[in-house]
Amino acid sequence: MSSAEMLSRALDGDIAMAHERFVRAMEGRLPNLALESKERYFAVLSALVSKLETGDKSLREVLTEMMAEAAGHLMAEMNASR
Repeated sequence: MSSAEMLSRALDGDIAMAHERFVRAMEGRLPNLALESKERYFAVLSALVSKLETGDKSLREVLTEMMAEAAGHLMAEMNASR
């Protein structure tokens, strides 16, 4: 196995662990989130998942689109926390 393949496999494992940590962290936060925050989070998460499922865009394109789409939700979240 080449070093690039070994690195790729190691990164796959690191990504999987980060995903698991993310899920646990959000599960811990969800009960305490305000309804409006849950709605914004769901809107962003749903859009991201939908874009990733289609597979017709590169990850770079998906992330670029999501940055633009999430900005409005993030601003609303910041304003709500004041």
